[in-house]
Amino acid sequence: MDEIVEKPASDSLTDGRNRKVSYLRVSVTDRCNMRCVYCMPEDVKFFPDNELLTYKEIERIAGLGASMGITKIRLTGGEPLAREGIETLVSGLKTIEGLKELSLTTNGLLLERYAPRLAGAGLDRVNVSLDTLDAEKFKKICRAGDIEDVISGIQAAGRAGLSPIKVNVVVMRGRNDNEVADFVDFAVRENVSVRFIEFMPFTRDEDWRSRFVSREEIMESARVKYELTEQTNGNPSEPARYFKVGGAEAYIGFISPVSHGFCSMCNRLRLTADGVLLGCLREKSGLNLKYILRNGATDEEVSAAFRIAVAAKSSHGRFDNLGERPMHKIGG
Repeated sequence: MDEIVEKPASDSLTDGRNRKVSYLRVSVTDRCNMRCVYCMPEDVKFFPDNELLTYKEIERIAGLGASMGITKIRLTGGEPLAREGIETLVSGLKTIEGLKELSLTTNGLLLERYAPRLAGAGLDRVNVSLDTLDAEKFKKICRAGDIEDVISGIQAAGRAGLSPIKVNVVVMRGRNDNEVADFVDFAVRENVSVRFIEFMPFTRDEDWRSRFVSREEIMESARVKYELTEQTNGNPSEPARYFKVGGAEAYIGFISPVSHGFCSMCNRLRLTADGVLLGCLREKSGLNLKYILRNGATDEEVSAAFRIAVAAKSSHGRFDNLGERPMHKIGG
């Protein structure tokens, strides 16, 4: 974490680099019904239930964030649909004044069952993580679940109106880097946006370097079959560069945190499942909101924690901060 700079009380979450923070990613659980090779070990240990923020605590934190300028919330995990009653949280968050978008990232295994409930509760849209279209590779990468359930979940989300649907693909050399063109086909066929994400280091294991595929190489693979036209009118805080697929209404995106960092435009905070507020994906520490909430914190004390977290945001990616929190305990 960079040195914390105290800022005067304000309703605006703007840091010293004039970045206005308006996006909060909320991990509701570290549990997951997959064991993806780059995310968690097979023998993972999860937080006890009493260490997780309750839905009421999440709603209180989100409401105070919204009063200070948070307009977008994304629910993540682990796998958020693995936490019982997630649609109840969606309903509660949807009533927050000032919140303009409420979305959720899922691995899709339970999405066919939950899509109608989530839409009924007010969820706006979903992102689905899917790293391969090959059933055998799926078993090796995800180590649990069935790819057909994920595909059915994506289709169910479309029927329920949880769109635009974005499919996130972490590209890994030797695992799925030969499927880029197939995923562009999938985007065209299923009317979804596919986003190719560079593989990031999340442990001190140097194996990630051999798996890393740069944005330029991924784009080259995508252009083998399709002409791509870059879209230049997007949100400057959006980490993805989007391209329209020639001859179709589909779009694909490229998220490149390693080769083309986008931290200078970052507009987000992260709330972990155990209640730690982080200014950066790579932050080693953070502000323990659960602790202060459960010790009688006032609204102003929670709001002050938001301001401190924003003031502490780094100006650059922290790929030197490895091994402190695995991805499933940060929130995807």
